[in-house]
Amino acid sequence: MRRALFTISGLVLCVATLGVHAQQQLQLFARIVDGKGAPVATLEPGDVTIKENNVDLKVVKIDPINWPMKVQVLVDNGVGLGNDNLTHIRNGVRGLIEALPEGTDVTLVTTAPQPRIVVRATTDRAAQLKGVDLIAPDGGSGRFVESLSEAMQRVEKDKAEFFPVIVSAGTVVGDTGNEIENAYKQLMQRLQKRPATMHVVMFSKNTAQSSGGVQAEVGLQVTKASGGRYEAIAVASRLGTLLPEIGAQVAKSQENQSHQFRITIARSSSGNVGQLSIGTRSGLSATSLSIDGRIP
Repeated sequence: MRRALFTISGLVLCVATLGVHAQQQLQLFARIVDGKGAPVATLEPGDVTIKENNVDLKVVKIDPINWPMKVQVLVDNGVGLGNDNLTHIRNGVRGLIEALPEGTDVTLVTTAPQPRIVVRATTDRAAQLKGVDLIAPDGGSGRFVESLSEAMQRVEKDKAEFFPVIVSAGTVVGDTGNEIENAYKQLMQRLQKRPATMHVVMFSKNTAQSSGGVQAEVGLQVTKASGGRYEAIAVASRLGTLLPEIGAQVAKSQENQSHQFRITIARSSSGNVGQLSIGTRSGLSATSLSIDGRIP
């Protein structure tokens, strides 16, 4: 995964530049605030300067964006979780949903014995919460990696403009042999084509296993690549408090993402993108700059 450095208000940030190659124009996303830290409502081309390797670039157009967020929640309901812990996972998912902004599009999926959609994408909070009670235990193993890959496939197929978020409550049981390798390759390919933010909670009844194993390694890799959060736990009751915490984190992310500007710049070079920096007129400052607008 190729990454580029962005200098923002004196800070140097490393932002994924997935799919960015030679092109004459480039679109960037920036969050601009005033002197009190409040996001500004309007922005003119003369309000910002964009440099590539310290060379000024022409700002062609600036558009405000307010894209929605779409969240997929993946839950391992198999033997790795265990029937005794069903209440904890239900409480956690319920709290996660309640922490999200009203009107958030949510899809709920169980992963054992294979990924199954319990609640199809909907903004109806009542339908989302009703679906939590449909999470039932299964005697099979969860398909952690396969479910992530399928979730990214749904993101790819959705041609709307939105910020995709995937929250997976997985376990270290399941996904074995060649199937996990193939699913992982597909997952990373899809993540490169269409960036999404992934948060993973990895549960194991054995403390040592929760931080090891193939599932844990994949979880670490995808959260690192997407800017998400990874948590390994060995106490099931923690699911009831940790998932709502992640829900609150996702809600805060959306609050920041929903106040941005898409800045179209013209480049004189058709080569790979170099180090970019943004400057603002007096009284304004940029708190984020990215290729895809995500603020995990």
